[in-house]
Amino acid sequence: MIYDGPPSRILPALVTSIRRNLDAGMRCMYVNSPPMVAGFASQLYAAGTDVQHEVKRGALVLASDDDHLAEGRFVIDRMIHMLEDAADAALADGYAGLFATGDMTWEFGAEKDFSKLLDYEWRLEELFHKQPALSGICQYHRDLLPREAVRDGVVSHESLFISATLTRLNPLYVRGHSPAERRAAAGPELDDMLEVLLR
Repeated sequence: MIYDGPPSRILPALVTSIRRNLDAGMRCMYVNSPPMVAGFASQLYAAGTDVQHEVKRGALVLASDDDHLAEGRFVIDRMIHMLEDAADAALADGYAGLFATGDMTWEFGAEKDFSKLLDYEWRLEELFHKQPALSGICQYHRDLLPREAVRDGVVSHESLFISATLTRLNPLYVRGHSPAERRAAAGPELDDMLEVLLR
């Protein structure tokens, strides 16, 4: 999901996606800053979800801690292992799988070393293929991310989340290449095509 403007405007689409996945028997995880988690929970309540009940029974995980960071630094292996363990735990607990969504700006912590992003997304894609019970939405807020980070995100995702009812195959996706090869394959036309896709 690539968006600009206030993050609050994307919450309704994420709420709809979470509710749909809860209904499908998935464990759902939403990770973001404390204010965004609070706003998300409020909108879930307003949409008719008993948030307290879903959290208590383990179907819904709302997280704003930074356990995925190591002394404030984003560590790719640590995050990948945490997601893999969470997916395995969801299956072991009888859920159909794990649906996770998080804001990339928040996930990378205060250090904001986005040079790691392409490698992380590449490793995450490998994990999705290894563990088909894991699915999710990576949130890219263009107003807060460097241009290169958004470009790296675009070439790393097979599909684009447009709205709660519309997902499209990503024509800019670079399949099966190493992070460096993906970056090299993203030509200057990527920015123009991205603007068209966002509109």
